[in-house]
Amino acid sequence: MGKTKHTGPVRLSKSLKPSLWVSKMPLGLGRVKPHHILDTLKVVYDNRDNLPYAYRILTQGVCDGCALGVSGLRDQTLTGPHLCTTRLNVLRLNTMPAIEPRWFEDISRLSAMDSTALRQLGRIPYPLSRRKGDKKFTRLSWDEALNRIAAKIRGIDPKQLAFYLTARGITNEVYYTGAKVARFLGTNNVDNASRICHSPSKSALKRSLGIAASSCSYKDWIGTDVLIFWGSVAANNQPVSTKYMYAAKKAGTKIVCINPYKEPSMERYWIPSIAESALFGTKLVDSFVQVNIGGDIAFMNGVMKAWFEMEAAERGAAIDWRFVEAHTQGVEELRTHVQALPWDVLERSSGVTRPDMEQFARMLAGAKSGVFVWSMGLTQHRFGTDNVSQVANLAMLRGFLGRERCGVMPIRGHSGVQGAGEMGAEPMSLPGGVPNNAANRERFERLWGFALPSWEGDIVGLTLENALLPEGHERRTRLFYTSGGNFLETMPDPVFVRECLEAVELRVHQDIILNTSALTEAREEVILLPAMTRYEQPGGGTSTSTERMVYYSPEIEGPRIEEARAEWDIYIDLAQRVYPERKHLIAFQSAQHIRDEIASAVPYYDGIQHLRRKGELFQWGGAYLCEGGVCPTDTGRGTLLPIQVPELRKPEGHFYVTTRRGKQFNSMVYSEKDPFNNAMRDDVLMLAADGEALGIREGEAVAVYNAHGTYIGRARWAEIKSGNIELYWPEGNVLMPRGVYEPYAGIPEYNTAVVVEKAETYMAHKDTRYVERRIEELETEPT
Repeated sequence: MGKTKHTGPVRLSKSLKPSLWVSKMPLGLGRVKPHHILDTLKVVYDNRDNLPYAYRILTQGVCDGCALGVSGLRDQTLTGPHLCTTRLNVLRLNTMPAIEPRWFEDISRLSAMDSTALRQLGRIPYPLSRRKGDKKFTRLSWDEALNRIAAKIRGIDPKQLAFYLTARGITNEVYYTGAKVARFLGTNNVDNASRICHSPSKSALKRSLGIAASSCSYKDWIGTDVLIFWGSVAANNQPVSTKYMYAAKKAGTKIVCINPYKEPSMERYWIPSIAESALFGTKLVDSFVQVNIGGDIAFMNGVMKAWFEMEAAERGAAIDWRFVEAHTQGVEELRTHVQALPWDVLERSSGVTRPDMEQFARMLAGAKSGVFVWSMGLTQHRFGTDNVSQVANLAMLRGFLGRERCGVMPIRGHSGVQGAGEMGAEPMSLPGGVPNNAANRERFERLWGFALPSWEGDIVGLTLENALLPEGHERRTRLFYTSGGNFLETMPDPVFVRECLEAVELRVHQDIILNTSALTEAREEVILLPAMTRYEQPGGGTSTSTERMVYYSPEIEGPRIEEARAEWDIYIDLAQRVYPERKHLIAFQSAQHIRDEIASAVPYYDGIQHLRRKGELFQWGGAYLCEGGVCPTDTGRGTLLPIQVPELRKPEGHFYVTTRRGKQFNSMVYSEKDPFNNAMRDDVLMLAADGEALGIREGEAVAVYNAHGTYIGRARWAEIKSGNIELYWPEGNVLMPRGVYEPYAGIPEYNTAVVVEKAETYMAHKDTRYVERRIEELETEPT
């Protein structure tokens, strides 16, 4: 891995560039856009009871929003302050007082609330219990709560125990301790939030390039010839990134977005921390390529097919042969594969014409540098790993790897989740992301002083499903311990997920707030444990950003929830109660003690033990992974992989559906209206021509349904690829198939085929053979 270091932050040019302006009308008056000033004032009002503490969090702590990883108000990419409404919205989670005790007296009142209302009640104040049939939560002492959990763990097979760690501001120290405690208790059933977002990025980059993270940094966006966003709406989900896009545009970078929906936030954005953009807006994307949902593999095969055809006419016109021959393997197999694919198949699957694919191919061929950025538009598919390996194929064929202003970047939406797998909080690997094989287990057994389970653990989706296995089954999930997470609002088929949650004997929700999953009854008992935020953690904590920057976030002085505890401390206390005779083997005394051990356990994290003050950081692996084209594989080469065009089963007249985010952070919704397009949460985004062909008028109630579920919403016209629709997430999860997991990374499928028609037609026939026939037209989903 490379050791080149980037120089200091880039200074933004102060010269105006009217050609990038959206409008000469100041502040975007009359435009559909976020109202950053009003949003900021609202945040100030919401935090009025703790404004000094809120200010210290913003100026001293590492952002607990997306994984761009701003420390205080500054980062390593650009000079000047960085702040976005996503971070401001999340701020209240850290400054809220405790929930008033009266709310715990009536489960029916809590159950009538959605997660937004539950969140606004405040922080979980102390341990609570709800036994089967109880109509309220009962307060517990910490001793009572942990002793009950410990007793249950001792009474079950370790294969019936599972842990899950979300990305709710969780630090590396917590991920590492959770992973270690799970193995100490004898289970490999431990997983994290990347399972439902970027797990295919890790599996694909590992097999293609030998890495499991972004190969470059945000600074490489600025001045690269082309910056490609693939299935990523960074302006909505990682708003601070718009400042980097602005700098890139000023440096002459061409930005292209590949997405079924022509996302308004990527087309135009008002960046609040840049005066020029805040006044006049910025045109971010130079061009859109609108593909079918699931059509990216076909599109990328078409681009490579065009390149090889260009090569046949003039060698060297499209492919960087010096890089390919020196640093890759498999090019001839890839060439044979793409040349054999018929253009009509690629056009039909991708939804892009051959001339448009060739035009895109020529644009990339003419670029001397490029950075490819992607998110869940590529990963949340049953072929997510193949999607990402195709991106790696393009990067290798053009030599866009291991050098300045080049690279591949899975842009993370969760703060610090990049560190989850690197700390070993997943079933198939140990700290360092190394495979859970005999040699690696032996190394950790020497380091940790206890035996590790050798059986294969389950991903979180299977953990949930395993709760429905018959009595006595060795894999039946009987105790599910989750740090954060709301599976009712993140997994496909929420009705089925509720059934799974209710089948678990004991569920432990270690969290800072209530959510709908925590209110779901369990077979025996639900225990709630109050957790500290990252800013309250004694001794501070670290998090790893998308670009592999490991930041130190200090403990920040402020009010405390009296009984809340650091999450790593809760894990240790529990483990010692389960096996008190071995408690010396699992005895961290401080956050610094954990960082010291991480430095020994994960060699490329050597340096984390020295992070002690606000703003301290290091970038593991250096500025570039695969520096100079040398990959950390057995051969030192990247592997070019022939990727088959997936079967997309959608009969004529039906639609592909996927989900998108609005004004929200992950599943936490902050507004019923999307500020970028004025759509409401129940709107069905579709092309006007598609709706009109079905006799649907904009604003009319429509039914979207398949064998998995039914969604009633309202038609809203949008610039989306014909034959495709989008719903908001998590509301649209009712249509997604349960039990369909990507074979390499285990991510659930979040795309499917549906019928769309007037709601009145559906309601008139929903109990008749008519609906059954419409569903039968949608061929059975491949699994």
